[in-house]
Amino acid sequence: MKNYKLKIGALLSSAVMMVAVSCSDDFLDVPPTGLLAEAQLTSLGGIDASLIAAYSQVNGRGNRLGSPSNWVWGSIRGGEANKGTDPGDFTTINPIQRFENNAAGGDMGSKWNVCYEGIARANNVLRLLESAQEDVTDADKIRISSQARFLRAHFYFELKRDYNNTPYVDETVDYGSGLEDISNNQDLWPFIEADLKYAVDNLPATQSQVGRVNSWAAKAYLGKVYLYQNKFSEAKSMFDDVIANGVTSNGLKYGLVDYYDDMFRGANDNHQESVWAYQAAAGTGSVLNANPEFDLNFPYNTGPSGPGNCCGFFQPSFTFVNAFRTSNGLPLLDKTYNDPANQVKNDMGLVSADPFTPDAGPLDPRLDHTVGRRGIPYLDWQDHPGAAWIRNQPNGGPYSPKKYVYQKAEEGSYQDNSSWTPGYTGINFMIIRFADVLLMAAEAEIETGGLEKAREYVNRVRTRAINSKLMRENGDMAANYQISTYDSPWSDADLARRAVRMERMLELGMEGHRFYDLVRWNIAKEELDFYFALDGKLLAAALGGASYSEKFKYVPIPQDQIDLVGSDILIQNPGF
Repeated sequence: MKNYKLKIGALLSSAVMMVAVSCSDDFLDVPPTGLLAEAQLTSLGGIDASLIAAYSQVNGRGNRLGSPSNWVWGSIRGGEANKGTDPGDFTTINPIQRFENNAAGGDMGSKWNVCYEGIARANNVLRLLESAQEDVTDADKIRISSQARFLRAHFYFELKRDYNNTPYVDETVDYGSGLEDISNNQDLWPFIEADLKYAVDNLPATQSQVGRVNSWAAKAYLGKVYLYQNKFSEAKSMFDDVIANGVTSNGLKYGLVDYYDDMFRGANDNHQESVWAYQAAAGTGSVLNANPEFDLNFPYNTGPSGPGNCCGFFQPSFTFVNAFRTSNGLPLLDKTYNDPANQVKNDMGLVSADPFTPDAGPLDPRLDHTVGRRGIPYLDWQDHPGAAWIRNQPNGGPYSPKKYVYQKAEEGSYQDNSSWTPGYTGINFMIIRFADVLLMAAEAEIETGGLEKAREYVNRVRTRAINSKLMRENGDMAANYQISTYDSPWSDADLARRAVRMERMLELGMEGHRFYDLVRWNIAKEELDFYFALDGKLLAAALGGASYSEKFKYVPIPQDQIDLVGSDILIQNPGF
């Protein structure tokens, strides 16, 4: 299935090159099973296989908190969702969502381990190129090294956002040659920029295999890196080029998919909005090649009448759902959406058999493409039944996630039945999509004086949302959808910022961006306290008394890593 994609097999890590050493009795030297000789690794096929191993690490290889979906680090910490379920399940997430985690806590090293394994694989590719055989041309070297450096930049970017500065290791350093002595006292941004600039300059515009990155993905990523450093002019330059001229690896002009939900369907993978996605496949013999981290996040106890059947670990928050309230088709930028009169009606406290009147107020239709709500069609399965699909409603609330959930029509094709749960899918996860680029470009425009260009970009995103109203089988709208564009000129930069920031939450919600956005905008404290004020009251057992402090803008350096090399080498983040 998906034979047009870059094949991500269950490859062993090629982080350390194994070399057989000959002696006079060389007929006795039989390499152990699975050991690759240097000649195999340094051939064109061997180096490309090592590159595929680096690609395969992007999805986390089964580490549920290690993939770029960032469902815990970006969405749960960002107040879009909570861990839900019973208080005793997956307890390592409980202190994370309450901002009470410490350096020795579980899962502090999840992202660290995944990213450094990816960095090791990318570095190994670059080492192998230094001793490549004659069948590896100079063009091959450029083609392969530019992909490896893009991937290395990605892994370091993930580390930078979570841990701030971590040890920078490139292909010139290995175990026994100084690796153990590298500190985290260097800023990672220049190294990330250098790798992405190399990728921009050397990657082709299209690729023969759609899963491989191209120069336009590198430009979009470099623009994002500039934006995180408040280098707005540089970011604008990248985004301008990407928006005007960019194409996908398979040659499609970048654009917005017409219907919002179609972005998250397996049959539509690698569409015009997919700037960079990790490639997922079902039915390969290993669920590690599928979406490996969402198996716990589907609605609970659905049986054959719903997807996944487990486990409710990613439940949209009340505050997030309320944010989709509109007035005259526009969002409530004054944040009155959590006021009692504006809160979206929910079924908190009701069992599925109790009478329930769906909310009749005006809503942005993207809510019902993002969140499962009682009485609203849940993809093509059935109307969401409410508490019957929620494991512990008083602990997690009444809502279910909807993005990247497979349809009933996708069973057996873009859904993998080979493991303990059918919740693994072959639906690609988009790390960067074009709507994200448009909204990042809008930010850069605001900060460089282009308020009207920013409005144009935001309206482009909102126009697609207008086209994506969820309809029932009889042709009626599933809810009272009222959404419009910003028709008055933007002359106030602060108002424009609030509009763009709100749009990112509405458009990209539950996709792992929110916490990182709040931190880089320097508004994490006010926004998360606002979230806890309502959700902490309604979900007292899970979130009551929780609050955010600035020390939690970074995850602590894992204590076991500090214990391994010493606190004089690895410097802990402030406050931990």
